[in-house]
Amino acid sequence: MKYKYQILLGLFLIALGSSLIMSVFPVSEICDPGEGCDVVQHSSYASTFGIKNNYFGIGIFLTVIFLIFSHIKNQTKRKRNLIHAAVILGSLVALYFLFLQEFVLNAYCKYCVAVDLSFLAALILIIFK
Repeated sequence: MKYKYQILLGLFLIALGSSLIMSVFPVSEICDPGEGCDVVQHSSYASTFGIKNNYFGIGIFLTVIFLIFSHIKNQTKRKRNLIHAAVILGSLVALYFLFLQEFVLNAYCKYCVAVDLSFLAALILIIFK
C-alpha cells in the first residue's frame, strides 16, 4: 500500500490528540456525567506504576510519530520493524484496555476507545499490505 505510513501517521496523531486531551482537561470538562469516562479515568487501571496511562501514551505516540516521519523520509527495514513491533505491542495493550472497559469496569471512555481503535486500525493496516 503506497500510503501505509502516512495513514499510520494519521492514526497515531489521533491517538496522541486523545491522550493530550485526557492529560490537559479534567474529565468533567471533556465528558458528560454518566458517560463512563469518569469511571474509567478514576479506576485503578488508569495508572501504571503510579503514572497515568495517558502520559505513557503521549511519550509512546510522540516516539512512534517521530519514527514514522523518519521512515517516510528514509525507509529502512529496521525502522519498519520497530514501527510494526510498536503497533503489535500497542494493539495487545489496546485489547487489554478494551477488555477492562467492557468486562471489568462496565464503562467506556470515548478518548480511551479512540486510542485503542487507532492501534487496532494500525494493526489491520500492517497485516494487510
